[in-house]
Amino acid sequence: MNNFGCEKDRKEAAVAGCGISGAVCARLLAEKGYRVTIYERRNHIGGNMYDYKNDAGILVHKYGPHIFHTKKKELYEFMCRYSDWIPYDLTCGAVINKKYTPTPFNFSTIDDFYAKEKAEQLKNEIKKEFPDQETATVLELLEHKNDLIREYAKFLFDNDYSLYTAKQWGISPDKIDKSVLKRVPIRFNYDVGYFDDDFQAMPEVSYTSFFENILNHPDICVKPGEDFLKHFELNEEQSEFSCEGKKYCGIIVYTGAIDELFGWKYGKLPYRSLRFEWKTENKKSFQPAPVVAYPQEKDFTRITEYTKLPVQDVGDKTTYAVEYPIPYSAGSEVEPYYPIPNEENFALYSKYRNESEKIKGLYLCGRLADYQYYNMDQALEKAIMLCGNF
Repeated sequence: MNNFGCEKDRKEAAVAGCGISGAVCARLLAEKGYRVTIYERRNHIGGNMYDYKNDAGILVHKYGPHIFHTKKKELYEFMCRYSDWIPYDLTCGAVINKKYTPTPFNFSTIDDFYAKEKAEQLKNEIKKEFPDQETATVLELLEHKNDLIREYAKFLFDNDYSLYTAKQWGISPDKIDKSVLKRVPIRFNYDVGYFDDDFQAMPEVSYTSFFENILNHPDICVKPGEDFLKHFELNEEQSEFSCEGKKYCGIIVYTGAIDELFGWKYGKLPYRSLRFEWKTENKKSFQPAPVVAYPQEKDFTRITEYTKLPVQDVGDKTTYAVEYPIPYSAGSEVEPYYPIPNEENFALYSKYRNESEKIKGLYLCGRLADYQYYNMDQALEKAIMLCGNF
């Protein structure tokens, strides 16, 4: 055979990346009769959901906290095919002016930062102005006609939203897509819990175990430590890929950074990355909630305490990670985590997207390839929908 994937009786697929998008696509393609090879440049499966036990015996998430949550029963049931899950309602908080308050911000936040009489007045004004709403975005409150409500929104924006956004994304909040500022709403009650989704869970064993199960198929071959782009070459003139110098006739699901796939021909898309400072201490608890944001700190954004994610009884010790947002530079050792959503970047992405549509058998899937800030369930749904078309 002179070309890869050209046997008439066998369908071939190559998947670039072994995160949730790549792993789900690989499994669904294998079940459709494809022989699938996954190329993962990192030395482990699971992408950014990868977890492991550290030297203290505590299960930690190497690339930051991950909690599966969705409103869609069919997505939760898909995850349950490959792992047992335990209910887990994430609680979060923020430290503002050296005081802890729950997030999403709720009526407790008003009590925390306002004198009693003014706090009651503000809560009553909110109930009057939003009689049928349980939440609103900070942008809605900033534009509200009520002076007291606008004052509250400005306090939260100046001391949390704007500071956290500027650190996380590395740009001014007025230059970021408004969807980012709408991700965490403000509650009009005393409810706690970060998500409102019907299904919120953590794997009973680990995310890595979940990935081992989903990849356990005779027609899936995983190659960790192997960069897809070092094995496959894009011939744009012919609108096709070659593998090891030979024409590739199979399909390709690409989950990596789309600008890198095309050699940055239109320029580099900006992404943000993260650096983690890991600490283990001989104490039962470090902070009130599993994830706590520190918007007013100069360099770091949040701290995740992993003995609370999920709850792990390992005696009088705990492990936590301090999270520092940093720029991503293509070719560096740091990983690209987040696309930076704004009009300029979306315009650049559309050029690469248009190029991808000219390539035979190429399909894009995932946060980096689609240049979208997906949650896990959104990435899962996109992968299922994509594979449903084959």
